[in-house]
Amino acid sequence: MLTRRTLMLSVAALPLAGLSGKAALAQTRSFFGIATGGTGGTYYPLGGMLAQLISNTAELPDTKLSATAETGNASVANTKLLARGEIESAFAAADILDAAYKGAGQFEGAQVDNIRAIGALYPETVQLVVRADSGIEKFEDLAGKSISSGSPGSGQWQLLGDLIEAHGMSRDDVSEDYSSFSQSVEKIKDGNLDASLITAGSPTSSVTELSNGHEIRIVPLTGPAIAKLQEKQPYYVSSILPAGSYKGVDEDVETLAVRAIWATHADVSEDIIYAVTKALYENTETLGKVHPKGREIAAETALQSVSIPVHPGAAKYYQEIGVAQ
Repeated sequence: MLTRRTLMLSVAALPLAGLSGKAALAQTRSFFGIATGGTGGTYYPLGGMLAQLISNTAELPDTKLSATAETGNASVANTKLLARGEIESAFAAADILDAAYKGAGQFEGAQVDNIRAIGALYPETVQLVVRADSGIEKFEDLAGKSISSGSPGSGQWQLLGDLIEAHGMSRDDVSEDYSSFSQSVEKIKDGNLDASLITAGSPTSSVTELSNGHEIRIVPLTGPAIAKLQEKQPYYVSSILPAGSYKGVDEDVETLAVRAIWATHADVSEDIIYAVTKALYENTETLGKVHPKGREIAAETALQSVSIPVHPGAAKYYQEIGVAQ
């Protein structure tokens, strides 16, 4: 019986010497999905190129592997897709995968013990984006203002709550908007939103678009309150958004970053995960042409911030290339 993602293709055997009259060969086509994020972030373009790389370079015996990138709602939603076995792989932030595997935070009472790591990707930068004329220069200035935090229950929504708590505020102090990155940027353009909290590889396309038409500010996230947040969320490390990342951002901005992880689930075969892991880490130069963050993906850092079990297929590849586990 054929599954949703497996197709048996009959391929007529050519009349080769000594093989004439043999039965037709059969080739299996396996489909491999990658849940990414919204079109205004970094997951989406990198996921699309990764799917192409896998489809063009991944090698499996007697099998053609076809990969597709699918838009998603990022870390929490993607992790839940993996938990249900509804997708073969997904991008998610390291802290969300850790909480899911441990049954902590938003996953309390709903532990996801079937998720497995393929490998770490790149640091995602936390960007608190406002218009330059908003009067918002530090996090506390958000009091009485509107801010987009993504869907309720998302990793972005959780981060905003952690930031609010660390700064001695409550969610009642702000007006929350649940728009996507792209939607929130459009609202900032129109003056219908004061700020957007965006965690993504920088430069982020939606922020680039905003900065090309409006003067913007990336609000720094640093100081004692951030150190307090890091005690609770150690996966968020101090980072610098370099000057020149966006038009008008002329100085380095102190902020936070969390590493993005490519994850799968335990029921995906070892051969497939080995093949896709190899396809990723042996073609990072191509990914770097799609987005600058692609240049930061490397086999040497493939296990950084990975706290969930590594899939045996990925582990096999790391063992072959001498990456310690």
